[in-house]
Amino acid sequence: MYPPGIGILEGTRKVMTSKWLRAGLFGLLTGLGWASLGAVPAMAVEGGDTRPNIVLIMTDDEDLATHAFMPKTRALIEDQGTVFDNYFVTYSFCCPSRATMLTGQYSHNHRIQGNVLPTGGARKFRATGNDRSTIATWLKAAGYRTALIGKYMNDYEAAEGYVPPGWDEWYAYSHGYYDYVLNENGTPVRYGSTAADYSTDVLAGHATAAIRRAADGTAPFFVVVAPFAPHSPELPAPRHEHLFADAVYPRPPSFDEEDVSDKPSLVQERDRLAPWQLESIEKVYRGRLAMMQSVDELVEGVVMTLRETGELDNTYVIYTSDNGWHMGQHRLFVGKTTAYEEDIRVPFAIRGPGVPKGLRLDPFVLNNDLAPTFAALAGIEPPDFVDGRSFLPLLQDPAQPWRQSFAIERRQRETMEIVGAASFQAVRTADWTYVEYFNGERELYDLRSDPEQMVNVVTTAEPLLLDQLSRRLAELANCAAQNCRDVEDLPLTPVVASSGGDLPTVVKQ
Repeated sequence: MYPPGIGILEGTRKVMTSKWLRAGLFGLLTGLGWASLGAVPAMAVEGGDTRPNIVLIMTDDEDLATHAFMPKTRALIEDQGTVFDNYFVTYSFCCPSRATMLTGQYSHNHRIQGNVLPTGGARKFRATGNDRSTIATWLKAAGYRTALIGKYMNDYEAAEGYVPPGWDEWYAYSHGYYDYVLNENGTPVRYGSTAADYSTDVLAGHATAAIRRAADGTAPFFVVVAPFAPHSPELPAPRHEHLFADAVYPRPPSFDEEDVSDKPSLVQERDRLAPWQLESIEKVYRGRLAMMQSVDELVEGVVMTLRETGELDNTYVIYTSDNGWHMGQHRLFVGKTTAYEEDIRVPFAIRGPGVPKGLRLDPFVLNNDLAPTFAALAGIEPPDFVDGRSFLPLLQDPAQPWRQSFAIERRQRETMEIVGAASFQAVRTADWTYVEYFNGERELYDLRSDPEQMVNVVTTAEPLLLDQLSRRLAELANCAAQNCRDVEDLPLTPVVASSGGDLPTVVKQ
């Protein structure tokens, strides 16, 4: 079965002796309108198949403010492809988000809800059997050559030499810029503290080498490149240490919010940011910008290698982050795992065969959608347990019916130094963010009039609206597979505010 939008050239059977020739043919067919967006038709050809390569570059803790300082990435991916302005992660925490990328599931279904045992981490992902059915195993079974270079998950012990199923090449670890161990295809290799050991550069070298090896073969390839940057600690490569010394962190209205009396106790209990915190935020920001320059160079190296090997025209390159990052918004110092926009909205861009250039799209796309989209590009059906969906149809028709809401989760019970023990479940729509904390507190923000999420209107909102949002949240919090997609697609019935004490009017769709 071919993914939506694939045009099949009937009767075409070509003998091709290299991937370069096959990529060239696909470019010709695309230019003639004979192959449309989605993937290359899996033609029976001598010497290999014609399906596209897929390269995912995924950073760690990258927010939109930091992403603005990546000129190479903008020029090579965003300007040459499409940006999704409303791309969200459904659990703003490292391991849960990475598990979602691999499985296409909400956290409440893959059950990775923290970074370490007992709630999450790489060991739980393995113990629960999650690593036996991922996008890597699906694509490998379908004939793809697979590779992961970089951060796998927290609590992953590279020194043990374990390589999860589905990966042909494996250069993975859990974290670090210096003095780390990288599991290189089952062999633990220790790196030191010299400039040559800087992990982003080491990973860039492994990524380009893996792509060159894959390009020499006949199979299409799937490569995940996952640098640790800009995760703390802020350690730029030596050549970038002195950049951005005068950068000033943007301070939106929500920064060090003055009146938090309407916020949940998580925020109410916090004092205004202290001078040392304000100074630290500036320092962290400058370090993050400097660290991302090596990532920008990594992106350039990957794209140039694809070009040099003749694979670029037959490769989808996707850029994103595992979660966002807040610094000072709503008095929260630095961190993630909240339902606020800074933590859940992250950069996302894709370039590749048939992807419109310079386009920006508004529909909701989630990290739940990565695995099923990659499956669609490969022309295979993902397993029935997948909650997400392929976003390829949006690239052909952004106005088509699409999801109207999605869930945001934080279910780990351990206390986090950054935000405290504040487990919640939330629903995000185009108009509203509605949050229910496990201690009974609630938040509601009108995103049309209050995009900075300054005024919690939960105590003044129409009861019917609150009831609708709470019901939708309950449905999403327990959804699975096709049911998730069905619930996400349901519109919320708009509520028109009443006046003079009358009951609210429901506008029927």
